Amino acid sequence: MSLLKALRRHPITDRQRALTHRMSALLLAYPDERLLADLPMLRAAATELPESPRTDLLGVIEWLATTPLPELTERYVETFDLRRRSCLHLTYYAHGDTRNRGAALLVFSNAYRRAGFVLTEDELPDHLCVVLEFAATVDPDSGARLLHRYRAGLELLRLALRDEDSPYLGAVTAVDTTLPPPNNRLNDTVARLIAEGPPGEEVGLAPFAPPETGRVHS
Repeated sequence: MSLLKALRRHPITDRQRALTHRMSALLLAYPDERLLADLPMLRAAATELPESPRTDLLGVIEWLATTPLPELTERYVETFDLRRRSCLHLTYYAHGDTRNRGAALLVFSNAYRRAGFVLTEDELPDHLCVVLEFAATVDPDSGARLLHRYRAGLELLRLALRDEDSPYLGAVTAVDTTLPPPNNRLNDTVARLIAEGPPGEEVGLAPFAPPETGRVHS
């Protein structure tokens, strides 16, 4: 079954998928006063969603709403900028910092260009927040294809956040609920990437931790 057919038969509607992607993109962005001011709006928007992803997103919202901003910014940098295992760039997991990553980034850039979606100079096209924004507001089908093509990176990010007991886990889990269930091919890819780690990794960096049974890193 094609991806788009699977999405059309998914229990989450197109509108709910777009809303989930938009909310996850906002919640995974660097926290600032604007994000905190938007939390009541996001909390209200979550009521339109099914139990999952609603519960996952509300957990992130409540944590953001009850944590001082300096602590939020410190946690964000520690989670996404200082730990390669929980990187928000989807192509990093398969390609590391090798030349092959450049070709993978072009896949994203070309999809954006065809849709008229323009990035700022400081944005890489495979950043999860950028992909989610594109999927939510510009081209849902192309966005879903990008998420599906690099689903292994999304699953590895989810694993890393789970292992870190990160409050950001709910935002990534919510995205996962909008996609078809993982299949054996995806699970095999994730297991291989966990065992090998990203190409070009410097000596001394810890590899990915092994996944739990049935579980497959801005």
